[in-house]
Amino acid sequence: MLTREQHERYSRQILLEEIGCAGQERLLNGRVLIIGAGGLGSPAALYLAAAGVGTIGLADGDLVEISNLQRQILHFTPDIGTAKVSSAGKKLSALNPEITVVAHQAAVTSENIEEIIAGYHFVVDATDNFPARFLINDSCVRLGIPYSHGGVLRFLGQSITVLPHTSPCYRCIFPEPPPAEVAAACCRDGILGVVPGIIGSIQATEAIKYLTGCGELLTGRLLTYDALRMRFREIPLQKNPRCPACGR
Repeated sequence: MLTREQHERYSRQILLEEIGCAGQERLLNGRVLIIGAGGLGSPAALYLAAAGVGTIGLADGDLVEISNLQRQILHFTPDIGTAKVSSAGKKLSALNPEITVVAHQAAVTSENIEEIIAGYHFVVDATDNFPARFLINDSCVRLGIPYSHGGVLRFLGQSITVLPHTSPCYRCIFPEPPPAEVAAACCRDGILGVVPGIIGSIQATEAIKYLTGCGELLTGRLLTYDALRMRFREIPLQKNPRCPACGR
């Protein structure tokens, strides 16, 4: 049962017939892991905390740098030099003191990822490198944990939600990581700060929809965003029966 304070805090959400009190209780009992407390993870974490997701995990091994502040809105100038998960956790707890923030101060690797993601209901992939994206996809598929992928570059963004063994996964679209020189070039191309804000907000929306059971998830279609042209586009996708992660 929701308390009087919770009714007041989440009143605008509860008014939505697709969510209501039952949906809000599901959010409060929900557990979402955000891998990457940077440009994508910042807006996703803020909106999930504000929405009342009861447990939010943050996995990131980096420290806050001054170059992060242009887009990573969870971190402020005084946070430079501190661990991102610590900086982010303080902001989320200040926004919503009743949620639990679990800090995993480590980059995900093949040795620790299954231990980190176990027990969460939904994962937000807010990473910025291809090895982590493939690792998250493969691990979530293997453990049957749904997740949202987000990617950004320059003025462009993309997102897709994966329901393991039901919808196409990341490897159905991209079977193998790109060559190292291509991945390195992407890191040098820059990013408009608001683009990860838009894509990260979409990822938070998908997590909320999954936990509450409302709406239609972004499965079987890749959503792309072009900020320069201010256009969204949907690309329909099919499961790849030969996918190395989820294929037969």
